[in-house]
Amino acid sequence: MPPAGSSAFFRRSRPLWMALVAAGMGYYGWAVFSPKTIPYDSLGPLGTFTSYLVENHKVWLNVGYGISWLIHVVETVYALKLCRDKGITDGSTQLRWAIQTFLFGIASLSHLLNYDPLKETKHQ
Repeated sequence: MPPAGSSAFFRRSRPLWMALVAAGMGYYGWAVFSPKTIPYDSLGPLGTFTSYLVENHKVWLNVGYGISWLIHVVETVYALKLCRDKGITDGSTQLRWAIQTFLFGIASLSHLLNYDPLKETKHQ
């Protein structure tokens, strides 16, 4: 990994957060696109809640799913802006930040928000 304060600075999100975001978005997509295949009874309170949403609030469930992906797109655009603002100019590193932020949202973006290249270079 390049040193902090580098034009190629990248930090991977923690695996736990990546798994939680992926599972959450995956389950949400499952509820939106194939709700009849969900084993509601096997999922306890989560299944009961999901069943209620699918049966009574399908439109809002769909809208919320679209909004959640739109938020990920906005976070991705912001991550690219932060890369430029913080001196991360390497194209492949910017692409890594964009992909990671698109897939995992704030779990990725928080690393970029907390990165201070001036502070990091003083400690070297």
